[in-house]
Amino acid sequence: MTNVGVQVVIAMVVGTVVGAIMGPSASMFAPLGDLFIYLIKMLVIPLIAIAIVSGAANLGGSSAAGKLGLATFGFFMATSALAVALALLAGELFRPGEGVDLSAAQHLFSNELADKGGVPGFVDTVLAMIPTNIFQALNQGNILQIMVFCLFLGVALSRQPEANRKPLMAGLDTLVSAFIWMINVVMWLAPLGVFGLMADAVGTFGFAMLSLVMNLFIVYVLAILVFGFGVYPLLIKLFSDQSPLEFLAKMKKAQAVALSTSSSMATLPVTLEVVEEELKVSKPTAAFVLPLGATINMSGNAIYYGLVAVFFAQVFNVDLGLPAYLAIIFTATLGAIGQAGVPGPSFLVVAVLLAAGIPIEGLPLLFALDRIFDMIRTALNITGDAACAVIVDKISQPQTER
Repeated sequence: MTNVGVQVVIAMVVGTVVGAIMGPSASMFAPLGDLFIYLIKMLVIPLIAIAIVSGAANLGGSSAAGKLGLATFGFFMATSALAVALALLAGELFRPGEGVDLSAAQHLFSNELADKGGVPGFVDTVLAMIPTNIFQALNQGNILQIMVFCLFLGVALSRQPEANRKPLMAGLDTLVSAFIWMINVVMWLAPLGVFGLMADAVGTFGFAMLSLVMNLFIVYVLAILVFGFGVYPLLIKLFSDQSPLEFLAKMKKAQAVALSTSSSMATLPVTLEVVEEELKVSKPTAAFVLPLGATINMSGNAIYYGLVAVFFAQVFNVDLGLPAYLAIIFTATLGAIGQAGVPGPSFLVVAVLLAAGIPIEGLPLLFALDRIFDMIRTALNITGDAACAVIVDKISQPQTER
């Protein structure tokens, strides 16, 4: 798989060129992308379930488990809040919405999103995480419910007598290895899939609509780069033994897949492989942190939410005070819990804008362009997952079997 990362990047460039030249007719290549995504989705749910059970069973009996869990949740919440704050700062410094005329996109404006802005309360969120039927959760791909059950089962296994547990653990490890082998086979199709996804995305949306929000896009990319190449490497430097430059170099393959698929879940098998095999994070830590991160660690989304809020506030001349800023940070940070790591527009941004009293009728314009924004934020999301795994593995290293 050494050359697959390079092939994926080449496929992205070729797909972009083909999409730009062919326009909407480039959608004829969409089935190539669909085939790749479907194959990954076929494997990712059972892989997540088995990996979490295995990871929790290995960690559950050690004193590192509690520390690792707290460190993981703390890292995700803190970095998400920091990402929103960075987005608000960038929005106020560069003012991407100032003087922007969206009248050319007036036909896309709508108020139909107003009823989609609810963020569940704390009790509702907790209850929604508990599966009343695990088979239904598996069938629906409800990642949070699957994770809760598998973590519980893994901890229960860790409490069983070693003689009973050992053969089952060996079986689980064998299954994880088998799934990784299957993923590696599917990854040989990645360049074709990426070509199809990029040609379809660029051909369908082109760059004409993007020009309307080009200032927002530029500031957004800048904020993503600062967080991905500044904040995360700094955290790696301060809290682990890993070289930040080495970390970034080894993450390139996973980032390329994230860019092309726009899905943390679809990228998860590649992220697992890179983190375990190349960054040398222990398997129990990687199996616990990465699936959890693919579900609730959305620092890229947090930057997007914050910047979109500032952008539309500037477009519609809404003055944001301290309460509005705090509402944006709070809603965007907590609302990321339960956001699925799959491609597609997130309606959480509706809740963020409503919380700050910002008009939402212009959002359909961004939803039409969401694939382009989604690609970039997904690459940052999986980078944050890997950074967390490296850092918490260092924290729990003395107790974690490597």
